[in-house]
Amino acid sequence: MQLAQMLIPMVAAFAITVMALPLFIGYMRFKKEGQMIREEGPKWHAKKSGTPTMGGVVFIAAIVIAGIGSALWQHRLDTSVYVALFILLLYGVLGFIDDFVKLFHHQNQGLKAWQKLLGQIIGAIVVVVAYLHDGFSHGLFVPFIGTVTAVWFFVVFAIVWLVGFSNAVNLSDGLDGLVGGLSTIAFGTYAVIAAHDGRIDVLVICLVTIGAMLGFLLFNHKPAQIFMGDVGSLALGGMLATVSILLNREWSLLLIGLVFVGETASVMIQVAVFKTTGHRVFKMSPIHHHFEMLGWSEWRVDITFWLVGLLASVVYLLIFL
Repeated sequence: MQLAQMLIPMVAAFAITVMALPLFIGYMRFKKEGQMIREEGPKWHAKKSGTPTMGGVVFIAAIVIAGIGSALWQHRLDTSVYVALFILLLYGVLGFIDDFVKLFHHQNQGLKAWQKLLGQIIGAIVVVVAYLHDGFSHGLFVPFIGTVTAVWFFVVFAIVWLVGFSNAVNLSDGLDGLVGGLSTIAFGTYAVIAAHDGRIDVLVICLVTIGAMLGFLLFNHKPAQIFMGDVGSLALGGMLATVSILLNREWSLLLIGLVFVGETASVMIQVAVFKTTGHRVFKMSPIHHHFEMLGWSEWRVDITFWLVGLLASVVYLLIFL
C-alpha cells in the first residue's frame, strides 16, 4: 500500500468526522445534554459542566464507514477488519448506554460496574472465538517462560487484555484532547508496524482511526466543544488491544500504551495505599489530575503526556521493528 493510497482512508474518516461533528454538537446543545462534572474533581473543571458529550458516536461511525469502504477498495475485508470493528461497536454500545444513563438521570453514575464488565467480557470472548476460528496463532510469548500455546491461556489473556485496556483508556479520558492525542499516536505506531509486517487489513483500521481522531481533536482540544464520553474511550481502548493481538505483538501495548498503563497504575496505587494506610500517594488520581493539582495547565499535561506516549512508541519501533 503506497503512501498516497494510505492517505485516502485517513482523509475519508477525517472528512466524515469533521462534517458530522458540528451537527452532533448542535443537536446536543439544542437538547441541553451535557457532561456532568465530578464534584470531587478539580474545582476549575466545573466550567466544563454542560459541554456536549458522547462525541465518540460520530468518530465510531466514521471509522466503521471509512474502514469498510477502504477495506473493500483494498480487497482486505476479512476477519481482522470484522473483529476490530466488532469490538469497536460493542464497546461503543456499552459506553453509549453508560453515557445515556448518566445524561438521563443527570448524574455521574451510569451502568453498574458488573454490568459494564460483563459486556466487556462477552465482547472479548466473541473476538477470541472469531480469532481462533480463523486460524490465527494463539501462541503467546511469556517472559522467563517462553511461548505458551495452550488455548485456555490465550483466551484468559485476551479477555484480560481487552477489558483492561478499554478501561485504561477510559480512565485516561479526563482532560480536553488527552485521549484523542494519545490514541492518534498509538494507532499511528501500529500503522507503521502493520505496514512493515504487510498486514494491510490492520493498516486500514489504524489509518481510518487516525483520520477520525484528528478530525475529533479539532473540536476536542482545549477548550473542548465536545467530549468523546465512555462511548468513545471504551471503544478506542478495546480496539487498541485488539489491534495488538491481531498483529501478534500483544506486549507492545505496554510500551506503546505506556501513558494508559501509568494512568491505570496510579489509580490502583492510590486505592491500595489509601485503604491500607489512610494516606494518598497522589493529590488525585488518575495521575493527570495529580499534575493539575500541582498547578500544571491542561495544555502542559496534554503535551507532556503526548510526548511521553510518542517517545515510548519511537523506542518500541527502534528496538523491536
